[in-house]
Amino acid sequence: MSRDYEYLFRRRNVLHRANREVWERSKAAYNGGEAYIRRALIQHVSEVDLEFEERLRRAYYFNYPRKLSRLITQFILSVEPQRDGADPELIEDFSRTGLRANEVMRQFSTLLNIYGGAALTVEMPYFEGELDCERKIQERIRPAVRARSALEVADWAYASDGKLDWLLVEERILSDNGPFSPPSPALRRKLFTRSETLIFERTAGAGHTVLLSRAKHNLGCVPALLSFEVDGFGIDGGHYFEDVVRISDAILNNESEAQMNVVKQMFGLLVISDSFARGVRPAANGSVSKDGEKFSHLLARSAAIWESPEEKGVSRYISPSGADNATIRAENDALKRELFDVVGMALIHPSHAAQTAEAKAWDHHQIKQFLASRVDQLEQAELRCWELMHCYDRTIAVPQIAYNREFAVTDLRSSIESLIELQGFSSGAEYRREIAKTALSLLEKLKKIDPARRELIRKEIENWQMLPREEYHV
Repeated sequence: MSRDYEYLFRRRNVLHRANREVWERSKAAYNGGEAYIRRALIQHVSEVDLEFEERLRRAYYFNYPRKLSRLITQFILSVEPQRDGADPELIEDFSRTGLRANEVMRQFSTLLNIYGGAALTVEMPYFEGELDCERKIQERIRPAVRARSALEVADWAYASDGKLDWLLVEERILSDNGPFSPPSPALRRKLFTRSETLIFERTAGAGHTVLLSRAKHNLGCVPALLSFEVDGFGIDGGHYFEDVVRISDAILNNESEAQMNVVKQMFGLLVISDSFARGVRPAANGSVSKDGEKFSHLLARSAAIWESPEEKGVSRYISPSGADNATIRAENDALKRELFDVVGMALIHPSHAAQTAEAKAWDHHQIKQFLASRVDQLEQAELRCWELMHCYDRTIAVPQIAYNREFAVTDLRSSIESLIELQGFSSGAEYRREIAKTALSLLEKLKKIDPARRELIRKEIENWQMLPREEYHV
């Protein structure tokens, strides 16, 4: 049986095998730091190791992949999603580890931005014996939601009904052995099926594979959801984040060249005459010397070079032109604009001049449509999580989920004016309640409202007995 367990640790979905290297690169680009600079900085063919090592030490990284992936999420969750009927305690601790519902969904959104696919698992703590309300509260026995990256989801399969049949997740963990012993690293794989959850573990030292636990849930479905961007892997394509990383790498390398040009402008490059160089003699250590003075005989971009008397014939220092740097920086500015435009977040404009109304409307429409498609994906994913939690525990209600789809934060004044005009129409109570709900959303853009207070206002709107139109005032 252990042989079957071992095979579970070798399973990789076809999509996972084909994209693992790209996903690893995307993860490294998002993390940034010195490790990624050493991975992404390219050494020139004519660049010696000593010079390249200096450039590595001087290099810095503008982390555009992280900025872009977080920017999309921040736009989507800039307004608190409506979760009418949701348990407040679950909203405040959606993961059972202290992460709020917004924070778990923020992780899920960012993972979608980086990998083009991610998963949400809904797990129930293992327990034995009878479960009553007192024990449920005391031991916090309830479902919990966790966001997982595409790299963590090793394999999966769909059944003939078009739904998930099983899902295999990989985790690297450190088992706590108490404060007086070092933690034990291990590799775990969780197998979620329609009837049970199995946890397997392989220890780092001996490499033994064991079945840690096996818990039946009898939900009739896999307690997880797997989501991929429909216009990427959903149509057998790639993910745009790979292109984001490559453009970002180009900016990194260009910026490194510009930085070294600045250094060379300050210190210059030594040029000596050919007649002086002819008088040198080799030294025992491989260098060359003239009259007992040593100097470099290495030909590189930052080492001395020779020229014949027919040329200048005079020893001097040369340095790159400032125009070289201006060209590199202009290229980088163009790459940055294209980077945001490719993603659909064209928020940077080459000029500070005022835009026309048509240009503003088009930019807003482009961003809004990009974000709206992502909002649909997140909204449906969260709703599915609440449904799975309800399957585990029937006392957990499935709320009505509504994410914000209005991203015109900068045009708040005209929105309020339009709302006031809409209130002038003669309509029934339901219409005016919708006007009041919209006004509440606009109010939140001016001032953050406490969730409990917002719920109180929402209930007042629902129970509002509308006055006749002639007695109605804004």
